[in-house]
Amino acid sequence: MIPDVLGRPAEEAFDLLTNANVKYTTELTRPTRDFFPVDEARLYVVRAVTCPDNSCRLTLAAKQITSREEV
Repeated sequence: MIPDVLGRPAEEAFDLLTNANVKYTTELTRPTRDFFPVDEARLYVVRAVTCPDNSCRLTLAAKQITSREEV
């Protein structure tokens, strides 16, 4: 069974999938404009697709930085 990793930090999702012996691939999505700053080091799973071979394709996005985090 493939664990639910949607919304989890990328490293946590990788650990869960590895422990469940699920192969996965990743792709990165980025905002089209830089109006809102993002922290490229803090990636989260925003989409998880189960492939026909029971592997998982994860789409990762960087966390948006809030004004409180910038201080």
